[in-house]
Amino acid sequence: MVDDTVSAFNEDVERNKGYLYTTHARLSSRLANERLTEAALRAVSFRDKSVLDVGCGDGASTVELMDQAHPASIVGIDFASEAVKLAQGRTGGRAITYQVCSAESLPFPDGSFDVALLRGVLHHLNDARQALKEAMRVARQVLVIEPNGYNPVLKAIEKLSPYHRKHQEKSFAPLTLARWVRELGGSLSGGSYAGLVPFFCPDPAARALKAIEPVVEKIPVVRELSCAVYVFVVNRNSSVGL
Repeated sequence: MVDDTVSAFNEDVERNKGYLYTTHARLSSRLANERLTEAALRAVSFRDKSVLDVGCGDGASTVELMDQAHPASIVGIDFASEAVKLAQGRTGGRAITYQVCSAESLPFPDGSFDVALLRGVLHHLNDARQALKEAMRVARQVLVIEPNGYNPVLKAIEKLSPYHRKHQEKSFAPLTLARWVRELGGSLSGGSYAGLVPFFCPDPAARALKAIEPVVEKIPVVRELSCAVYVFVVNRNSSVGL
């Protein structure tokens, strides 16, 4: 993650006591986050497993994952020190620990975790492929949830939205992500498109989009061009060294 992006996230925490889409979040952000959590829980079983939460941010979704998925433990990492500091105060005695480090150079031995979760983090990074490689190195299974790079509205938002520009967001095409997985010696499964409600949109629009979301997610081509995120699971081929 580049320094300007880290600074932007640290500023969010200092100004709002958390990220804009988790702390005092408007309806659209709550609905979008709920859909991401549903997608994560459907894609992978976390129960009784050791989990690495890459890009844990302010810890809001990490705590939610612990409470809903019941893993044995979670280690959350993020490069934004102020976010990690806030996350550390939210554990409430749960089996969660946090540390500041780069997703592109994880300080863990090979195969340290059962599952690595990359929830909306790759599109913030300077070297997203390297971060995926690192996650595949330290975990037996990797769950990735990323903004859908086929969505033309999303691409426009990335160019025009002051928030997205400040946080240097750049979504990737699912075909690009799949190619990286193959090049890194992994296999991709469970590729799906989910969500329709954008973060930070007006409440009436959020309600309307949420109402048609289940239908849109089932229609080929329409879902590829309209859904908010692409969700997939990476299983590492143990015979291929990273």
